[in-house]
Amino acid sequence: MNKTEKTSIAPGTGVKAFGSQTGRRLNPKKLLLSKWTTVTPHDKEKHFIVTGVIEPEPPATRIERVELEAVYSRRVFSLSWRDLTDRKQWVQG
Repeated sequence: MNKTEKTSIAPGTGVKAFGSQTGRRLNPKKLLLSKWTTVTPHDKEKHFIVTGVIEPEPPATRIERVELEAVYSRRVFSLSWRDLTDRKQWVQG
């Protein structure tokens, strides 16, 4: 490891300091009511809130999907929670 590389996490971001595109760490249990901004807005929908975490049928399995609600139009759609880690599509906040 170089002296210039940092392995620590930037405070409050959950992203590696020098990290890669997929370096964001998310806990699916803490996604409820989190805020997200899309990089490419469509139909004036840019800001979204996670309004629901879709629980799988057998409760022992992992959460796979979340419901996002557009702040502007109140349109609701389902999305894989892992898609939110793609910085080319989503930014937290």
